[in-house]
Amino acid sequence: QVQLVGSGGGLVQPGGSLRLSCAASGITGGYYAIGWFRQAPGKEREGVSCISRSDGSTYYADSVKGRFTISRDNAKNTVYLQMNNLKPEDTAVYYCATAFIGCTVVVPHEYDYWGQGTQVTVSS
Repeated sequence: QVQLVGSGGGLVQPGGSLRLSCAASGITGGYYAIGWFRQAPGKEREGVSCISRSDGSTYYADSVKGRFTISRDNAKNTVYLQMNNLKPEDTAVYYCATAFIGCTVVVPHEYDYWGQGTQVTVSS
């Protein structure tokens, strides 16, 4: 079955960096997207970024453009989210998910399989 394992969260000071990883297994076929989402306490889950497995196309939410970079290693079936210049408002539990769709926008209800969350805390 499809399984996603997210990792790489932690505590970092404002302006710092973290790299999240999402290792995928059990996905058949080459047309799907991996997305990153986050959910802060008391807030709805929001899409952060996604990447297409087939052509590598990407999407970023406005709040992270220029600071976050998503990438993939198809040989390892792993997607990374490099997060730079982190801000306190980036604090949230981050989730990766997959769906058999392209990567145009990243909306939680369009994604079918979810990994466990990884906590990112940005604080001095």
